[in-house]
Amino acid sequence: MSIVSDLRLLDPHLAPIAEKVLAGDRLDRADGIVVATSDDLLGVGRLANIVRERLHGDRTYYNINRHLNPTNVCVASCKLCAYYVPWRDRERGWTYSVEQAVEVAARDVDESVSELHIVGGLHPQLRADYYEELFRELKRRFPWIHLKALTMIELDFIATASRMELTELISRLKEAGLDSCPGGGAEIFAERVRNQICDHKTDGNRWLDIAREVHRAGIRSNCTMLYGHVERAEERIDHLLSLRELQDETGGFQCMIPLAFHPENTELDHLPPTGGRLDVQTIATSRLMLDNVPHIKAYWIMLGEKIAQVALDFGANDLDGTVVDERITSAAGGTAGTGLERQRLEYLIREAGRTPVLRDTLYRPLGSSSAASPSSVGAGASAS
Repeated sequence: MSIVSDLRLLDPHLAPIAEKVLAGDRLDRADGIVVATSDDLLGVGRLANIVRERLHGDRTYYNINRHLNPTNVCVASCKLCAYYVPWRDRERGWTYSVEQAVEVAARDVDESVSELHIVGGLHPQLRADYYEELFRELKRRFPWIHLKALTMIELDFIATASRMELTELISRLKEAGLDSCPGGGAEIFAERVRNQICDHKTDGNRWLDIAREVHRAGIRSNCTMLYGHVERAEERIDHLLSLRELQDETGGFQCMIPLAFHPENTELDHLPPTGGRLDVQTIATSRLMLDNVPHIKAYWIMLGEKIAQVALDFGANDLDGTVVDERITSAAGGTAGTGLERQRLEYLIREAGRTPVLRDTLYRPLGSSSAASPSSVGAGASAS
């Protein structure tokens, strides 16, 4: 009996893909569409898990992080977003001064927190000087913390609003304390889709160009894909292939995060939320197609605890972190809570048969994991 047949694949179209996976060969577009649409979900999961364990064994990463959203006022008015307040109604939203933003961060940051994740709306009055001052003040107040801040969309907008070349903006923000960038705003690169869900936002090619410049400046970033709305399977694959091509060029992506679309409170609320099958199949597909991106994240805030656990057998090797004060997903009806204790994250990882590894933003291990046992951990959702 061959190794491929040992995998107990029910879909015969997966067999040649399994041969490639076992040989460590790259999958092509046609392979990706098969993986993304196969009815053999467990077979797809087995193949993704082979790659996951080849790269990481049983290790599953998490970090202790906090979110800071300086404003929810935005001029983009994307149909997919439940978070923003339009510029014309800005009095209904919030916009923090630098001092206020630092004090908001201080409520939840202590020396156990290694990362501050900073994203917000496209506010035309928050320009380069605001973010330079914010980053400097945060570094002064919390010198140990890693600032993961500003999506490619935000960088593009801030450069334009500041009448500044993108490369100059990136250089100045890096000098002020920007350590890495999150991967948001990528959505789906296909123009057909963006015209329906985010027609006022930076287009897909521009997103890739900005990520290229960020990487050239020596700044690492994540990458994302928003799925489960109006996109088709082949558009998801094309999105992944575009990320893979840029990664071949720059090597700057450290983690891919498939993001499940939450339609509640958006202009697309007639669409159903994603089901667990699409969630784990998309994570598996991402792991199989992105052979050059080291980490795949199961973002528990969007998936919920249980699907995030299952995803650890479908290619994911990271659960994100404790995530306190996350407002974007919760605005769209996310019900996963406002945070998890470190012990709860470790419990979820261990219950899934994996080994928890506390990390920093750049995936460097930080000390030892706590020794919580399943019987000693509650279901807490407060800050750790």
